[in-house]
Amino acid sequence: MYRFSRVICVTLTILALTGCFHSADEAQRWEIHPQGVTSFSLSRNGQFGLIAAKENGIVLWDLKSNQQLASFGFQDPESNTVIASQISDNNRYAITATSQNFAVWDLAWGKSEGLWSISDGNIRDVAISNNGKQVLLALSNGKALFVDLGTGRRLEFLAHREKVNSVAISPNGKYGMSGGNDHVAYLWDTNTGQILNTFEHSHRITRVALDREGRFAFSADGDDMAVIWDLSTGRELSRLDLFHRHPNFSVARFSDDGTLLATGTPGRRVQLWSVGEGTSEGRWVAAEQLNTRPPSAVVYDVAFTPDNQVISATSAGIAQAWNIEQH
Repeated sequence: MYRFSRVICVTLTILALTGCFHSADEAQRWEIHPQGVTSFSLSRNGQFGLIAAKENGIVLWDLKSNQQLASFGFQDPESNTVIASQISDNNRYAITATSQNFAVWDLAWGKSEGLWSISDGNIRDVAISNNGKQVLLALSNGKALFVDLGTGRRLEFLAHREKVNSVAISPNGKYGMSGGNDHVAYLWDTNTGQILNTFEHSHRITRVALDREGRFAFSADGDDMAVIWDLSTGRELSRLDLFHRHPNFSVARFSDDGTLLATGTPGRRVQLWSVGEGTSEGRWVAAEQLNTRPPSAVVYDVAFTPDNQVISATSAGIAQAWNIEQH
């Protein structure tokens, strides 16, 4: 009887933790590399996916036609693991990174723009502008490194006192955002390094994001504070109404019209939020990776489609489309 009661309690606890997360609204699934991937980035409209896997390197996939568009091979001669990537806001360029080097790719022509090494810290996150020339790196040595690959200009943003965990860049490359273990996120000018806004948290920052039109910013820490900031005032616009503590977001992206925010976690959760209110507008659980116990997958990226869907891309090598419920 005692053992039976424990099973019931555990079951109820799991149900409480998953809450209203569900997968009933899955509209489509793409099992691109079910053996698992180390990085999976989506284009802004959810049509293209850039995937990095240990077995065959970096691949560009068209989700709309469900076919491979290009195979770039491995990033460097040593076949080091790609840990971060991003497709530019206009879908033209992409950046991929190992812990020690990064590469830029011209997706339209299917070719590499070059490989660059970093010697004074490990790369933790990356971002790239629309022209493929301005890149921003989060480094383990407390620096956010901005590089203009066209001119060779480097700017080391040194305001952080500890590891930088997450970075974002505006599509035109003029503004950067960075957040780190020092509990602070900064919005700053990539030309001068001048701080434009300071966003303070009580715990280490795990994720930052910028609205493509420069209206909003997002910062989340490793505890229970996730805030959408109004960049016209520098003040808090809304705070996400988190269902459970310590969500530790792995990705965040604003919708084109700035009304919604999509997020993902290392625990398979995909969620949609109202930018103005911080309330949940939808939540789903992504598919787990094959042969993992317990079932797991990290949500690497999310995107909004023109068809009123959210696309999620995970470490399981699977992309899924989720229907946004109309209100």
